[in-house]
Amino acid sequence: MTAQRYVVGYTATQSGDDAVALGARLARSTGAALDIVLVLPEEGRGAAVPPDPGYETFLRSRAEGWLAAGAAKVPNEVPHHVHVRFAESFAEGLVTAADEFGASLIVVGAAAGSRRGRCGLGSVGNELLHSSDVPVVLAPAGSSEVDGPVTRVTAMIGTRPGAEVLLEESVALAAEADAELRLVSLVTVDLPASVDTGIIRIAGAAHADQVLTAAREALPGGASAEASVARGDSIEDAVAHLDWQPGELVLVGSSRLAQPRRLFLGSTAAKMLRELPVPMIVVPRTRAQEGAQR
Repeated sequence: MTAQRYVVGYTATQSGDDAVALGARLARSTGAALDIVLVLPEEGRGAAVPPDPGYETFLRSRAEGWLAAGAAKVPNEVPHHVHVRFAESFAEGLVTAADEFGASLIVVGAAAGSRRGRCGLGSVGNELLHSSDVPVVLAPAGSSEVDGPVTRVTAMIGTRPGAEVLLEESVALAAEADAELRLVSLVTVDLPASVDTGIIRIAGAAHADQVLTAAREALPGGASAEASVARGDSIEDAVAHLDWQPGELVLVGSSRLAQPRRLFLGSTAAKMLRELPVPMIVVPRTRAQEGAQR
């Protein structure tokens, strides 16, 4: 079986180092290879300003130097390659590279100025979360200081379209990383506020049991899974009251407003992102290729 490939969006900044570090941790845990990509502005400048070959050569040389410095931080046991690509936008270049390499994930860092342990969305992350056809991994600020394997995969599962794909992706990632699987039911968040609290509790427990049963049927023998219900006055409150491990990953589904096979960060996921102290993976509602396997 061909090893998976993950695309890492690199810039010569702390955010770029965070993305490389998280990509390497993921790859080391799952046996994947990394493609570290630095995207430069499109070569063509239009007829009015023809491109300067000397400047393009200089720019590519600098980019290759930055990439070499970033790749030097990847552990020797993780297969990796570096690439310079030209595109109209950084996000477009990453999506195109992911398609070219058959990558199953795109990893990017937080916006400049993000709080340590949090992943503020910059222009690149925001554009990816409205255009990518593969899951996008958001590396919190300070990810380069975190070491060790993936210890737990948490899936935040609601009842809206795409929940089945999110569950499948979570089960597959936990199995690949040999990590614990935690399923957190968002039924209490999805239900209208006017619903009786007793009914909400019953619905949350029933939904948690349902997704746990489905996950256990899909997990390999010996793998463990647990389920719980998100509780709190708001999604931010619920996230704050959950326990989080340093080696944890959180998976969420994209909004019901997303086009098929594309991402769109919904309001619930955006609120989670502001509170989560661990990396978030946003999964498209449908697979990029129907029936494709991880």
